[in-house]
Amino acid sequence: MSSPPGMEPREHVDMVYISIETAIALASVLGNVLVVLVVALNRALRDPTFCFIVSLALADIAVGALVIPLAVVISLGLRTQFFTCLFISCLLLIITQSSILSLLAIAIDRYLRVKIPTRYSIIVTQRRAWVAVCVCWLLSALTGVVPLFGWHNQDPRGNLSTGDIICQFTTVMRMDYMVYFNFFGWVVVPLTVMIGLYAQIFYIIRRQLNRRAEATCDASKYYHKELKLAKSLALVVLLFALCWLPLHIMNCILFFCPECGVPKSAMYVGIFMSHVNSAVNPLVYAFRINRFRATLVQIWQRCMFCHSAVPSPCQPCPPPLAEKTPVHL
Repeated sequence: MSSPPGMEPREHVDMVYISIETAIALASVLGNVLVVLVVALNRALRDPTFCFIVSLALADIAVGALVIPLAVVISLGLRTQFFTCLFISCLLLIITQSSILSLLAIAIDRYLRVKIPTRYSIIVTQRRAWVAVCVCWLLSALTGVVPLFGWHNQDPRGNLSTGDIICQFTTVMRMDYMVYFNFFGWVVVPLTVMIGLYAQIFYIIRRQLNRRAEATCDASKYYHKELKLAKSLALVVLLFALCWLPLHIMNCILFFCPECGVPKSAMYVGIFMSHVNSAVNPLVYAFRINRFRATLVQIWQRCMFCHSAVPSPCQPCPPPLAEKTPVHL
């Protein structure tokens, strides 16, 4: 198959990769748009935890709408200027880094929820939650643009502003930045902190449930609800680790053992596993969080009613979702 001007010839594995990435991008955008819509329509979900979940959903939408298309463009061997390619690569890092910081914010929020339940609503307000979301995105931007300030491979043309290179991630990004700074510093450390936080969350909840075995029914329901939500969010963290670690491990292999080599097909599998993580999070919310699932069903039923009824101008669609008593997890 011939390639467009300015691009390298495509192999069969490239076409398979592009097809899979396209499907993942569509699933990521559609699924996470529904997450944002559910939170917007259900006031019972407008708490600090779901502020961070919305932040994670926005990052996942950006993965489907920007990261995956840019990753495909890079994989095609587009010819562009060195710093244009470097900027595109940094943009990929900024968006993906925001996901792990959002997950870290969720873990800290849930820890405070069970550690100081009586003071939680005073300390963790919705306004402070949105400030924390902004901090997460700011940190993501700062860590992602570090290569633009010098920590990158040298321009093979001597840093001239003219001429083109074949834009590939490894051409502009230094592996020591990806391994030491990005992976060890901004993936391994946050994941380790999250593991410790969720271990503490489960320990505190189990201890409180044992202490309150003969206490009020309301207290027992509260901690059972917190336990179920903590399990769901811990599952999101586990899936993040499973999806992202293979790619980072392959980067470590390329850095510490250059002569070992990594097959192109294996690298593609690692890339699309990191992207598919953005598509699975809405499935976790839908199957594990009752309040989320109930609102999602209402949206589906409302859409089906609108399409089946085919309302005339005199018969508009039903009003927005009525507020209901929050459904406990």
